[in-house]
Amino acid sequence: MHKPSVILAFDLGASSGRAIIGKYDRNSKLIEIEEIHRFPNEPVQVDGHLHWDFLRLLGEVKQGIVKAKQLGYDQIESIAIDSWAVDFGLIDANGQLIGIPYHYRDILTDGIMEQVVEKLGRERLYASSGLQFLPFNTIYQLYALKLRNPALLARADKLLMIPDLLRYYLTDEMFSEFTNATTTQLLNASTQAWDEDILSELGIPASILIPPVRSGTVVGRLSPSICAELGVEAIPVIAVGEHDTASAVAAVPAVGAGSEHFAYLCSGTWSLMGTEVRQPVLSEQALALNFTNEGGVYDTYRLLKNIMGLWLVQECRRVWEKEGHAWSFAQLVELAEQAVPFQSMIDPDHSMFLSPAHMPEQIQQYCRETSQYVPDTPGAIMRCILESLALKYRMVLEWTEQLSGQQYAGLHLVGGGSNNGLLNQFTANAIARPVWVGPTEASAIGNLIVQWITLGHVSDMNEARSIIRQSFPIETYTPQDHEQWTDAIERFRIITKN
Repeated sequence: MHKPSVILAFDLGASSGRAIIGKYDRNSKLIEIEEIHRFPNEPVQVDGHLHWDFLRLLGEVKQGIVKAKQLGYDQIESIAIDSWAVDFGLIDANGQLIGIPYHYRDILTDGIMEQVVEKLGRERLYASSGLQFLPFNTIYQLYALKLRNPALLARADKLLMIPDLLRYYLTDEMFSEFTNATTTQLLNASTQAWDEDILSELGIPASILIPPVRSGTVVGRLSPSICAELGVEAIPVIAVGEHDTASAVAAVPAVGAGSEHFAYLCSGTWSLMGTEVRQPVLSEQALALNFTNEGGVYDTYRLLKNIMGLWLVQECRRVWEKEGHAWSFAQLVELAEQAVPFQSMIDPDHSMFLSPAHMPEQIQQYCRETSQYVPDTPGAIMRCILESLALKYRMVLEWTEQLSGQQYAGLHLVGGGSNNGLLNQFTANAIARPVWVGPTEASAIGNLIVQWITLGHVSDMNEARSIIRQSFPIETYTPQDHEQWTDAIERFRIITKN
């Protein structure tokens, strides 16, 4: 009897990670996934700085490989890792990790983006990388090290983004993968090579950066020492779309007529909204709107904008839990549903929400400063967040259409945030178009699908998206309360413009 192809994906987010077994039946052309290991990904404070607990992450990845074997998956054809972007580890000339990778929300980069922009110019930086200006981009982290911890940077022989770093410790091979390399703001979007002029002017050694390989490249096998430690075979390791958003977009089930032009929203800690294009969009309008051109799988770019996303909810919940109110996310959604609509609005991307000590108070302060009703209950604060996110999605979708020259019949919504039914409905209401929701585990599925294409089991992305559409349920949310939401978007434009 024909056996399904079995592979293993590690999908690491900014708050948790998971190991996912993927099974693909080439006869039925259906995918099954099984989560075999889940673990928290919590930063640690060391000497006043925020770092990733890298050694724990490496241990959890190893544990995932062991669990796959314990569950009887002893014929795994390949392994791949995707993760969040911008963060990295530095390796010295002896192949050893230097220090602990910094967390992108650390104070190390405070004020650094402004210095780099003043030094090089906003237009020049955008013309090179096409990347959105975010204060924690890799370029600013490296320049911060140059200014504030030069000894550490001076010891560096190579830089490895987080998935590259984990792969290195599994395979003993150093590679850089294209989609994650594009998030550094150091890769030239036109040449797809590191911008050595910018690196030189910032005093960052170009030699530490490895020329990136294309997504879908076999970059090694589990090393002999790892095989001996874990009791497994030398499984091939593949560089997929290693930025988790690249993998998530690969899993968007856009099929049928017009499917080559689609809008997506990857909903999670961050919301990432945009479209897939063949060439980066480097226009003055794209710069003015602060859109990004990040690499996608198979010669595509993701023209998108980062939106603060469910970080706002997560941080409120964390604060309330410390204050003795252990509400689940589902309970918070219920409280939001019961609250009065459209009492107050925030710009989710305002800098005051990037890393506050007390998110609920920051939301109240924003409302106070913009002369709005100040939400005074958890339900009112939640309602404010969810409505504001939906309204921001409306604005970003309009901007995406302007930049791409395309009109979208609806919005594909994927990722863990798709479990928030109230936000999904608010989004459909705000954009006045249907929202097609699913799959939830988009990053892991996109990771798996690129592995299967690399292994020759799936021909290309068109076939892949058709298979995903058949394999996972898609829920449709249709717009409601048109008049209320039309009034709300006009108020939102005024409030967030100030």
